[in-house]
Amino acid sequence: MKLDKELIKKVADNARLKLTDKEVDKFLPQFKEILDVFSKLNKVDTEKVKPSFQPIKVKNVFRDDVVEESLSEEEVFQNVKNKEKGYFRGPKAV
Repeated sequence: MKLDKELIKKVADNARLKLTDKEVDKFLPQFKEILDVFSKLNKVDTEKVKPSFQPIKVKNVFRDDVVEESLSEEEVFQNVKNKEKGYFRGPKAV
């Protein structure tokens, strides 16, 4: 792909950016350098590499839903000062 001032102006227009000629002249060598670096990726041998659609392996992190015995009301409230009729009592919210 040939990179020139007209292409930069066209891309800037598509992105709704107003670039001055001075800015285009400044960005042209920078864009060429960026594209040169990325063009090196075309030379990398990826024939035997599996595509990776997730950055980390996705696995099920949930445990089985097993019914277990829960705490009794007495055990839950044994160290609680503010309780009322089987509930935790908190401050009034006005």
